[in-house]
Amino acid sequence: MQSIDLSERIYPGRRSELKRTILRQALACFNESGIEATNIETIRSQCETSVGAIYHHFGNKEGLVAALFFAALEDQAALRDSYLQEAQTAQAGVAALIYSYVEWVDEQPDWARFLFQSRYAVSNGPFKDELLERNKQRNKRLLDWMSIEGRKEQFSHLPTELIPSLIIGTTESYSRAWLSGRVKKSPKVYRDFLAKAAWDSITQG
Repeated sequence: MQSIDLSERIYPGRRSELKRTILRQALACFNESGIEATNIETIRSQCETSVGAIYHHFGNKEGLVAALFFAALEDQAALRDSYLQEAQTAQAGVAALIYSYVEWVDEQPDWARFLFQSRYAVSNGPFKDELLERNKQRNKRLLDWMSIEGRKEQFSHLPTELIPSLIIGTTESYSRAWLSGRVKKSPKVYRDFLAKAAWDSITQG
């Protein structure tokens, strides 16, 4: 799955080539200079296109940030769901969540960095309602998987809204440290340790 460029998975086809170019250059600019310090003109100069083309495809800078954020979120969720399809037990499902998370971060470090730095801007900006709806849909797919007989008993003692944080919290923390250079080894190296920690947080909760 990860052999195809992320932007091509989200925006496939020749007609979306300019859109993909804009997204890739915007991603690089935002990660290098930060969202606040980056303007549309900076991105335009890197794309060798017009400001009008950027506004045509994404509306404004907030729209471009949101498009990148949602593309990353959708791609990460697709990998997660593909892992979950193969998991039959609750413990296997928790491991699948961790394995898919660290694989995505390891394969898409630039997108992961952006996902972390842009979360506040999107959740407090003009696209916050769309983010809430997308999160609701993503969480529903996960909760539907967890509600199957033979699995739900492992999660029923926990507050529903707390479950994703319990499972992903430690892995997300280490992933942030790796992406910032504070630790050297990819979270993928420690996926079994992280999966065990996630399972322990569920069973001991």
